[in-house]
Amino acid sequence: MSAAPEGRVRVLIYYRAPADDPEVIAKSYHAVSQVLAQTPGLLGNELLREVTDQAGFAVLSEWESLGAFQQWETGTTHRGNTSPMRPYQDRENHAKHYGIYEVVGSY
Repeated sequence: MSAAPEGRVRVLIYYRAPADDPEVIAKSYHAVSQVLAQTPGLLGNELLREVTDQAGFAVLSEWESLGAFQQWETGTTHRGNTSPMRPYQDRENHAKHYGIYEVVGSY
């Protein structure tokens, strides 16, 4: 096992597409990602679709450090920039609609 990149964290947020607009998650994701493209500390993000449930999605973002993520999360632009996705957070199928994970190993 190689050493993990120092301090990197990944944030996973779960979403659910409504039956009457299954493409809204992808549309919202692309809009939000364009706004966040130059966010300090954000290394990238991916939109993931659940294989066994086509209405289930997750966004996985990678940050250079927990501090960089927390600075953005508590900043004044966070809520406004991510508001297009907020109504679709999946709070019914997941105990928490998000998780923050520290990278501790990688190959």
